[in-house]
Order: sequence, then C-alpha cells, then structure tokens
Amino acid sequence: MLDVVSLRKDLAAVVATLEKRKSPQPFLDVEAFSNLEHTRKHVQFRTEELQAQRNNLSKQVGQLKSKGEPADAVMAQVVAIKDELDSSATLLESLQVQLHGLLLGVPNLPQDDVPVGGGESDNQELRRWSPTDGLGGAVKPLGFGALDHVALGEPLGLDFEMGVKLSGARFSVLKGPIAKLHRALAAFMLDTQTNIHGYTECYTPYLVNAHSLKATGQLPKFEEDLFAAIKGGQDGDTEGLSADTALYLIPTSEVPLTNFVRDTITPEAQLPLKFTAHTPCFRSEAGSHGRDTRGMIRQHQFDKVEMVQVVHPDHSEAALQEMTGHAEAILQALELPYRVVLLCTGDMGFGATKTHDLEVWLPGQETYREISSVSNCQAFQARRMQARFKNAAGKNDWVHTLNGSGLAVGRTLVAVLENYQQSDGSVRIPQVLQPYMGGMTDMRG
Repeated sequence: MLDVVSLRKDLAAVVATLEKRKSPQPFLDVEAFSNLEHTRKHVQFRTEELQAQRNNLSKQVGQLKSKGEPADAVMAQVVAIKDELDSSATLLESLQVQLHGLLLGVPNLPQDDVPVGGGESDNQELRRWSPTDGLGGAVKPLGFGALDHVALGEPLGLDFEMGVKLSGARFSVLKGPIAKLHRALAAFMLDTQTNIHGYTECYTPYLVNAHSLKATGQLPKFEEDLFAAIKGGQDGDTEGLSADTALYLIPTSEVPLTNFVRDTITPEAQLPLKFTAHTPCFRSEAGSHGRDTRGMIRQHQFDKVEMVQVVHPDHSEAALQEMTGHAEAILQALELPYRVVLLCTGDMGFGATKTHDLEVWLPGQETYREISSVSNCQAFQARRMQARFKNAAGKNDWVHTLNGSGLAVGRTLVAVLENYQQSDGSVRIPQVLQPYMGGMTDMRG
C-alpha cells in the first residue's frame, strides 16, 4: 500500500509516478481520494475543536462545583459535545475504511532507476550467461534440429492427456523418470538455497485466508486469478465460504512466507529474515487465453521453490541484487544459458517497485522464457500487513519485503529437457542432479 502521507503532501507527484506504469486506465481515482481527504480533514478539524471545547467546559464544571455554584447547564453542553464527538469518531472510522479500500487497488510506485515503458519490449537486458566459454553469454547451437519439451517429455512420462482426464486443460501428470527429475530439481534447489544461501526451509499451508492475500497484494485486485476453496454444506450441497472464512489456494508461497511477519514488530537484530519453501502454486491464468497452450509453460498447477527476505529498509536494494544472484546460481549449477532483464514500469507486478526477471534459453522454442522473477516491494506489503521493526532510535518503522523464484521447478524441467537433449531423443542428466537421480546419467523413452 502506498504511503498516505506522501499522497497528502504531494498528490500530483505520486500520480505522475503512477502514470509511468503506462496503464490505459488511471490506477488512482484522484477525485474520490481528494473528496475523501477533504471530508476527513474537515471532520478531523471539527473533532479537535470539539475536544478542546469539551476540555474547557470540563474545567468550568470543576470550578463551578468547587465554588458550590450550579453546573447543570455546562454539564449538559459537555454531554452534547460527547454525542457529537461520538458521531465524528464513527464518521472518521468510515472515511478511513473508504480510503484504505481505495488504496488497496493502487499499485506500488516504480523506483527512479526502472526504465519507463509499456511492455516487455521496453525491458532492459542487464547481462547474459552461458556455460560455453569464450562466447560472451552467447548460446552454442545443439548441432541438430531441436525438439521442444512436449516431444521430448512424452516418451519419458509427461502425460497431458491424463491431466485433462483428471482435471482439465492446463494440467499435466508426470510419471516415471520425468517425475523423478522434477523431484530432483526441487530437492537440489532447496538444498542450494538452505545450505549455501542461508535461507530457512519452511513447510507452509497451501490454503490461505483472504487477510494473507490482501497483505501481499493479490486481493482485492486479482481475485479472478485465484482458486477459491468451496466447502460442502450440511445437506451435501456446496456453498461459497464467507469473506471472513474464505480460503484460497496459494498462487505462490510468497503469500504464506511473507505473512509470517504480519502484525508483528521484529527486533532489528533479527533482520534480515530469509525463508524458502517448495510448494505447488495454483493460478487460474485469467486473461491468458490462447497464450502458451502447448506444454508446461503456463499451467494451472505448478511447483516453485520460493525465496522471501524481510530486511531493513536501507538494505533492500542490496537484497534484490543478492536474491537475483541466488536464482542465477541455480541456473549456473545446472549449466543452463540465461539472461537477466530489468523490467520496465509497464511490465512490473502490482506490488513491485523494481523487478529482475531471469529468462532461460529454450532451444525448442529458440527464445528466452521467464524462469524466475525477483522483486523488491520495499514497504508496500509491510504497510498492508502492519509489519514493522524497532529501529535504532527505538521507533517502529516499516520493514522491506522481497520475493523471488529460486526457481520455478516445471519451467526448469522444461529447460533441462530442451538444453540437454541428444540427437537420438534421449536427455542427459545435469551433473549436479545425478546424485538426486540415483546416479542416472541420461533418460531414454
């Protein structure tokens, strides 16, 4: 959530920064905000005026009683002011709720060093990496006609028809060696993030409440992208859960991991907090019809190893660079060519102030595809979830939160299949995964 104090001090500057996100529709209803703020200030001023009057009248009551003079008339004025103060307090609370609801739909402000642009064509490439020495990050051709992961995976146990049978479109089943490779990738990623990069491994719920999703920014704006849980009624019918008790399948474990610090004050000495988890993720992919319909790139259910850091505000930019490096380390260990991209203002996520995407090379598609997104949210999520720390001056201040994929397991599986394919259709096992695969060096259909 944006800092309401900044909006009150310089609304025009905040609106100008929001416009850098290049949305066809304004993110903030300036007229509605201004009207609410005008009313709030008027009620606030009147409340303070009434409180001062009440204090003066209360003193008069005391003085009159000490002199033995009647105080009924003055006491009646105190009661009348109390009634108006109660009404003002109720109105102020209502106005604050309306302001809060208005700001819940407003995205984070881009940092000054984020390139301004309307979409992915305006993103800025920062660097490339390839395991091939001497090519400066260039990708070495396979030397034969590359197959995509669908053609490679189906003989190895990748079953889309079974996924459709069990659940519907955009679901898949993994069986046999390819399921083992999927598990090996997740285990390798977790071991790297915990043993080398210092994250605490966590096991979290796959269902979370609406409060958790509001805290990280998925609700209320992106409800259509979520899968809501349904419970059975007493007579066997199904009924939607109420807003207070609704549960949603997590779109990423960023949600439960970040909410660890919701409504808490963390001692500064405990920062940074670094969490990781391997979970399935569930997304309805609303608005993505017709995109990536072939294969595993865009599924309703997929696995990720997530990284979350909760840091001191002075250290969040350094943490963004560190976390990007933690994701890169996985790709380098797997010897997968990739590039790092700084997202432009129009391509960043709702809660991000700055985002690095890692894109892995897929020979079967002859293009780079996103495999990790690492974002600095600064205090945006912290304000929504009241996550603070006690600073050196002894005052409570907002923490900064960051999240990133370390990595998306299914997309990494796709990258391994396509980059390690052989001309006979078999797939070599990356050396770092062989211990997780029982010593297997290749997979054949």
